[in-house]
Amino acid sequence: MPRNNNKVLVPEARQALDQLKYETAQELGISNYQGYKGDLPSRVNGSVGGSMVKKMIQQYEQSAANQSPQQ
Repeated sequence: MPRNNNKVLVPEARQALDQLKYETAQELGISNYQGYKGDLPSRVNGSVGGSMVKKMIQQYEQSAANQSPQQ
């Protein structure tokens, strides 16, 4: 069984990251993404991770744009 060596710096964020991962996989048309992914090519897993990063950056940029500038 593969080990997950990723460390989440904010443990409370793990559930939100997992949810984002599954939503992203579904949007990319990848079904049954939960569970063992050893049979999937790295290109598929990479596309999910890359899309997650794009979404997180977009969310950050939107939240930063909505904040009023502090002077």
